[in-house]
Amino acid sequence: MSARVPRQPRTPPPPVGTIVVPIAGMTCRSCERRIERHVRAIPNVERAVASASRAYVEVTTRGPVSGVDLAEAIEAAGYSVGRSPWLTRDSQAWLAAGSGLVLIVAVAILAELTGLAGFASGAGDIREGGVVVATLLGLAAGVSTCMALVGGLVLALSAAAAADRAGEADPSIAARLRPTATFLAGRVAGFAVLGAGLGALGSRVVLPPIAIAVLMIVVAVVMTILGIRLTGLSPRIAAWSPTLPGGLGARLGIDGGGVSSYSDTRAAALGAASFFLPCGFTQAVQIYALSTGSPIVAGASMAAFAIGTVPGLLTLGGLPSLLPRASRPAFLRTIGVVVIGFALLNGMAGFRLAGLMPEFALAAASAPDVATAGGVQTLRTSQVRDGYVPANVSIYAGMPTRWVIDSKDGGSCAVFLQVPSLGIAVTLRPGENVIDLPALQSGRVQYMCSMGMYGGQLTVVDGPPAAEGASTGG
Repeated sequence: MSARVPRQPRTPPPPVGTIVVPIAGMTCRSCERRIERHVRAIPNVERAVASASRAYVEVTTRGPVSGVDLAEAIEAAGYSVGRSPWLTRDSQAWLAAGSGLVLIVAVAILAELTGLAGFASGAGDIREGGVVVATLLGLAAGVSTCMALVGGLVLALSAAAAADRAGEADPSIAARLRPTATFLAGRVAGFAVLGAGLGALGSRVVLPPIAIAVLMIVVAVVMTILGIRLTGLSPRIAAWSPTLPGGLGARLGIDGGGVSSYSDTRAAALGAASFFLPCGFTQAVQIYALSTGSPIVAGASMAAFAIGTVPGLLTLGGLPSLLPRASRPAFLRTIGVVVIGFALLNGMAGFRLAGLMPEFALAAASAPDVATAGGVQTLRTSQVRDGYVPANVSIYAGMPTRWVIDSKDGGSCAVFLQVPSLGIAVTLRPGENVIDLPALQSGRVQYMCSMGMYGGQLTVVDGPPAAEGASTGG
């Protein structure tokens, strides 16, 4: 009979705890990964999860961990323990942002005085000019809204490629521009293919105004946060910058505004995906492509538009790497001011499209100027390159309306007219277009272009209609 082996006392597991450490300065996913890597190297640290949006790192321990070790690891990663301030105290950041604002206002005034501001609208009628006008609209978009929306992706790709070639002494200009050029090549190809898809769908697809409005408002919020991050004026808000899911960011070669490995395939795929980013010019051409009902015409028009954006985006992607290193921070802060400016414009347009910011003009509508016949009143207005004339008009309540709109210029989103409260969305053709409105109650009915940039209102008033065949006005 064998002797019983005495049972050894069970060793208790090491204590496990969770420590939450506030961190100042995190703004992106790469910041999170860098902090996690340094903190996990501390003895007894089981797990570390950093969050830029919440400004802390959550540390799970399997034994004692000193606060000094945590602070040193966080500092070694390039950050500090504490909360990021709402506003920076860096006078250089405020000076650069202020200078950028003055420069942008000066350029806007100069463009208005020289007529450059009307370049896109004066390019011609997209309904008649097709590919040529789409290209000219792309040229305008490449230095305005598309630059603000797509520019962040272009800059991130350039940063990823620069990190990969960090060991090179003096990369050539071609090497520096390659990420942007690849992105733009994918963008042109993607616009052509997806544009052809829109043409194939034709008029079977209806874009609800409220869906566009919500998308514009969301993008405006994101653009504001990204613009503030570029300016460096609010470290706390900069930490709210949206990030891609880790796996997706790694596959694309962009990790939440930081950098990872670059590949031409990822750059081209991201360029094609930029088709879905909302931009006033882009969506105007997309709606035109949808209305053509032809895959060939629609694909060619969208590709031509994307080609038109190439000069502006190529300049944006290449300029930071070609500028002297000392001047790059000021340049990025200026870009941040531009992004915030366009965010405000897009946000206001989105609110208008949603009916939350209805006033387009201060001028009051005059008394109804309509002709009546057969119990129907006829209202006549015009659509021009910068909106509708007159924008604010009156009609009588309780009587159907035949609204005749003379479309005189197709170079802006004004040709895509929407009356959200009545569920009306039409593409104005050259010449006279007729929209039949039901009998309405007294009040105000807002109308606008598809992007909410131009619009006006129909003031519905009570009162006796004019005699049959007569015109009333005051």
